[in-house]
Amino acid sequence: MKNPHIEIIFETNSWEDAEPGIESVILSAALAAYAAGRDALPALKKAADVSVTLICTDDAAMHELNRTHRGKDKPTNVLSFPMVTADETVPAGVPVLLGDVILGFETMCREAGEQEKPLSAHTAHLVVHGVLHLLGYDHMEDGEAEKMEHLESDILMKLGYANPYLI
Repeated sequence: MKNPHIEIIFETNSWEDAEPGIESVILSAALAAYAAGRDALPALKKAADVSVTLICTDDAAMHELNRTHRGKDKPTNVLSFPMVTADETVPAGVPVLLGDVILGFETMCREAGEQEKPLSAHTAHLVVHGVLHLLGYDHMEDGEAEKMEHLESDILMKLGYANPYLI
């Protein structure tokens, strides 16, 4: 199975101004998460092509998305909008839009500062987290959370980042 097409959209220059090379961090993290977690989504096995969109935006946009889609009246760090579920089947050879991962700049910067880690490391973590959500991973129950956190840690350590759950 080949790599997915990853589209990265910067809705604000803040990302690249704050962290030169952030596009490469996002791309590497998305590809690594997809490679590690793609088998969890059977619909991808026969797909001709898979696409993922990562949107890097600001807290104002995240606030609106979080309020509209989750009923939470505040910005957040990452939102995932999967387009395929685990029980769906996709005919062989059909392209699949896996979904969108949206990242909120100001919240992520604040969190990185509070956790005393580089923005690039925090971004890589939340991209991995978001892409795993697109692949059907979740953390609503303890067993699911442990499985997802373990996979996130493995992926991030292979990319050269510290385990985010030990910080």
